[in-house]
Amino acid sequence: MRQSPTHEAIHDKTTAKHRRIDDSAGFKFRLQWPTVARLKSIGASKVALAASVLTCLALGAMANGPAPTSTESDQMVAASAVDRALAQRASRSEDRQAAGSSTQDSSVSEALKSPEQRAREEAARKAAEAKKAAEAAAAAKRKAAEQPTPVAGLDQTQMNNAKAIVDTGKALGLPKQAYVAAVMCALQESKLYNLASYALPESWSYSNQGGGSDHDSVGLFQQRPSAGWGSIRDIMQPSYAATQFYSRLMNVDGWQSMALTYAIQAVQVSAFPDAYAQHEGRAQAVVDALTASS
Repeated sequence: MRQSPTHEAIHDKTTAKHRRIDDSAGFKFRLQWPTVARLKSIGASKVALAASVLTCLALGAMANGPAPTSTESDQMVAASAVDRALAQRASRSEDRQAAGSSTQDSSVSEALKSPEQRAREEAARKAAEAKKAAEAAAAAKRKAAEQPTPVAGLDQTQMNNAKAIVDTGKALGLPKQAYVAAVMCALQESKLYNLASYALPESWSYSNQGGGSDHDSVGLFQQRPSAGWGSIRDIMQPSYAATQFYSRLMNVDGWQSMALTYAIQAVQVSAFPDAYAQHEGRAQAVVDALTASS
């Protein structure tokens, strides 16, 4: 008959069973009851691990960096502006130093020149000035030569206008008699001055030599825009005005065989047809002077 195990045998068997346990993977390990020292060690390790994780998270956040606030952005812009201002100031300082250095170098170079070299440079400078003055004088002489010498009691402005009238007639291939008629007309109408009109404010916008008050008449021949002679701007041009006069004179049948005062009247339709005759002698002298070299 089997005997019941004693209490001691049961206790020994249970203890041995708890000391060795086989897991499903076949590994065997020994269970030990935790002591106070072991519990403290485990707690310290967990704290250290948690601190490491938190440190890594903090470093990552700092690397990515949060979006700057408006205050931080303003501070960054201000700092950048200060940096640029300092850089520009330094650049200007360097430029001034360079300019000062250049001036000093020039002064030193000038001081090192020999008396002979200085004399040569001074002579070259005076020669250049003399040449410039001679060129200016020659240009003035050429300009004076281009202006005709006044005759028949005319001033330079009147004579210049007469030349413009004659030159226009030459360009059109007209006979000398036509030039005389044109100058006679201009002497009577405007005294050979290119006149604006007090009735036409626009006419004062163009080159003129005074003003007239005969309705809307303008220019050397006192032609009227309202009568179809052309625009105000055109009539104020001596060559255009002369061309208009010559064009209408050529359309007067037999103008060359009639008295010039009536030929002119046929063009101008003046209230005083005989008034032009008083200028024929002066006009002839002016035309002769202007065509003497032709």
